[in-house]
Amino acid sequence: MRVAIGADHAGVMIKDDIIGVIEDLGMEVIDLGCNCKDSVDYPDYAIPVAEHVASGKADRGILICGTGIGMSITANKVEGIRCALVHDLFSAKATRQHNDSNVLAMGERIIGPGLAKEIAKVWLETEYEGGRHAKRVGKITAYETN
Repeated sequence: MRVAIGADHAGVMIKDDIIGVIEDLGMEVIDLGCNCKDSVDYPDYAIPVAEHVASGKADRGILICGTGIGMSITANKVEGIRCALVHDLFSAKATRQHNDSNVLAMGERIIGPGLAKEIAKVWLETEYEGGRHAKRVGKITAYETN
């Protein structure tokens, strides 16, 4: 699996931790920045990650900013993206099983690196269940493409 990852200045510390999780799972990392603590604009990182996923250059994406809110709003503007803002393990698992989320957003100012790594691992390892959920996800896709 190829995982695109991006963060703004408020998420760069956790981004580095999550890269280690992705590599430990034997997955390929596509690091789209940022790699600094200077103030940057989150859309400049959310859009490339989302576009990598939407185009198939990456199978999934992970975004980190201060709260995760700006990243998730931005990523969800890209057609084909189902970005979930997650700060707990239950939601990380459920959004993969039920919503087939393809981008994960988290907030470094909300959670610490330990929980962020656990969330990323659960999210990356959980498969989409399909079944009764497929009809619902299909309605989202149909609306988005009309």
